[in-house]
Amino acid sequence: MADTHQHPDTGGHPAPLGREALTSLLTGRLGQRRPPETPAPTTAPPASGPSASPAAVPRLAGLPGELPVGWEVIEALQADVSAELSKRDPDRILEEADRRALARSLTTSAVADWAAKYAQGNTPLTAAEETAIGAAVFNAMYRGGRLQALLDEDGVEDVMVDGTKAAVEYFDRPRRTIDRVADSHDELIAWVNRMAALSGNGERGLNQSSPMVGFRMPDGSRVTASLLTTRPSVVIRKHRIRQHGISELIQWGSLNPLLERFLIACVHARMNLLVVGDMGAGKTSLLRALGREIPAEERLVTLESDRELYLDEPGAKPGPVTFAFEARQSNGERTGDNRLAGEITISDMFATSLRYNATRVIVGEVRSTEIVPMLQAMTSGGSGSMCTMHVRRPHAIISRLVQLCTEAGMATEAAHHLIASSIDVIVYLTYRDETALGGRKHRFVSHIYEVHDVVGERGRPTTTELFAPARGEPRAVYQNMPGFIDDLELTGLFDRRWLTDNPHGAWGAPLQTVRPR
Repeated sequence: MADTHQHPDTGGHPAPLGREALTSLLTGRLGQRRPPETPAPTTAPPASGPSASPAAVPRLAGLPGELPVGWEVIEALQADVSAELSKRDPDRILEEADRRALARSLTTSAVADWAAKYAQGNTPLTAAEETAIGAAVFNAMYRGGRLQALLDEDGVEDVMVDGTKAAVEYFDRPRRTIDRVADSHDELIAWVNRMAALSGNGERGLNQSSPMVGFRMPDGSRVTASLLTTRPSVVIRKHRIRQHGISELIQWGSLNPLLERFLIACVHARMNLLVVGDMGAGKTSLLRALGREIPAEERLVTLESDRELYLDEPGAKPGPVTFAFEARQSNGERTGDNRLAGEITISDMFATSLRYNATRVIVGEVRSTEIVPMLQAMTSGGSGSMCTMHVRRPHAIISRLVQLCTEAGMATEAAHHLIASSIDVIVYLTYRDETALGGRKHRFVSHIYEVHDVVGERGRPTTTELFAPARGEPRAVYQNMPGFIDDLELTGLFDRRWLTDNPHGAWGAPLQTVRPR
């Protein structure tokens, strides 16, 4: 007689599932491999010749969409189009979409007129070259300007500009260095201030009185810029996968089908989840994917220092009603009580967010004193809440939690009890970068812990490894039955027998690493 289980793909209704089908569950979807790696583009040397010439190639050597004219031509055309746009719509009556459509039309006309004059003494531009110039002009007005070609590359995660040079980080290949992305430091600063104005942060520019600024670009990329470094510096974090869900994490190798079903069941069972890992491990991506699994009938509040979760935006399936709060930087001045004027922190937003009667709270990343209201929210009714935290090693998770609590003014013993009473499950993501050895970057869940109560009067919270590396497998493999397994089964989305049926085969093929594990 066949076993009766809840199959992970049946949407919550029991269905017969025999041993062969269960094995297929743990391995069948692993045929969806990651997309093939693409070789890193080579960097060409900077073009020679006077930069003032209208035919000079801008010194964005080797970038996609390389332009047939100097950047000063783009800036001149942008100024002309902006002036004409202001003349056509001086009071900004047009809706933003209509205004941008008008800007595109004006750009096309301006480029065509300029190209006709240019052809009188030079080789005429092709239609493709005119299109590239028009795109650059529009990008300078509404997108990332001179850096947009970098941000449009496939696989880009971070662009780090140091003065006039840049380093580009990709999710699937080694870092690439660009010799010149700006002609001067002043040009880079002007770019930052123009992008800040487009984002609505024009009241706070990058200058000596305000040497640090952070904002979002029109495409959602996060920008942090500073004059406190040796040279003006800019770091752009691109949200490459902001609309992706948990199924994509399986394709990319961060999860296997068993872990996917386990974590989704934890979300529906209203477990309080803490996602931890080193920088770049994929914490936000996993948190975003888990947030998209919250039932649509719930009410969710997200609190972030920089908007990265985007759970208030429409996704592939209906999600909960979501109120997305974002912290606000100061304008650089201080009030009479020595607080930064205009600054709104995650801790400041907690009190307001709780008045929204949210069934769950998600904090994008806990870095400081906001740990205390976050844990208190989890303890006092916010079951099913989640957050991320930066921790370099799995064994340091509890110590890091205690450290943040004590920095917020709590006694160590009180911190132990608060942690034990608030967090149910800790998920640790490992980041393994083998690009320097000719390999690739690997991001995967390596540990999942259950958090228990404090043992003894002055003890620490205890944990049980539910999943951990085993038998040469660095990724998470089932180890121990969770104490809340009944809660998972009551969701109708999980069956405990999945944990013990072929636990070492859940990942399928071995991890393709360069160095032996």
